Amino acid sequence: MRVTEADIQRVTEAVTAAEATTDGEIATIVAHQSDSYNDVPWAWAALVALLALSVYAAFPDFYLGLLDRMSGGWHVWKMREWLTVLTVATAIKLLATRYIIGWWPARMVFTPGATKTRRVHRRALELFRATTEHRTKTRTGVLIYLSLAEHRAEIVADKAIAAKVDDTVWGDAMAAMIVELKAGHPGEGMAAAVAKVGAVLAEHFPHTGTDPDEIPNRMLLL
Repeated sequence: MRVTEADIQRVTEAVTAAEATTDGEIATIVAHQSDSYNDVPWAWAALVALLALSVYAAFPDFYLGLLDRMSGGWHVWKMREWLTVLTVATAIKLLATRYIIGWWPARMVFTPGATKTRRVHRRALELFRATTEHRTKTRTGVLIYLSLAEHRAEIVADKAIAAKVDDTVWGDAMAAMIVELKAGHPGEGMAAAVAKVGAVLAEHFPHTGTDPDEIPNRMLLL
């Protein structure tokens, strides 16, 4: 899924239109990914290595017989040699698993959904603190964050909004975004979410004309 300059412009215009009806501020960020997940391949590799060692321990006669057949039955395997073979075989399995799952598409497949959700949420909070929190005098900023690789989104509101609007209220905005994302339209999805968030802000923080525009309207692409 790609985000084009036209998508950025579409979302920026949606933010401008939404903020015309409210004193609230809307920040929008789309990221290609929220984390590198470099630990995931190693976690799977460690699991595979542990399972391999468990199998060796459970069926030692089978593997000793295999080694005997490979050597033609003429070699008596000493314990040190046997352990060396096991160590090398386990290391090969560990590294092979690490590099296979290290391929980005495989890494995404093998990363648990709960892990993706936690890391997208964590990244959203980091970006909220950096771009939105405390950036408005009235604490009326909202961040809409979309992470493409994980197919997950977050809406984070500043203090004044959170005091009046329950997190469940953002469900309509998320639903509107998901419909467009499933169709492969990230720009339309973000714009739809902006419109829904703007409607909520207009209800609780209607436009007074006295609140300055404190957060850039342009969508950020990371």
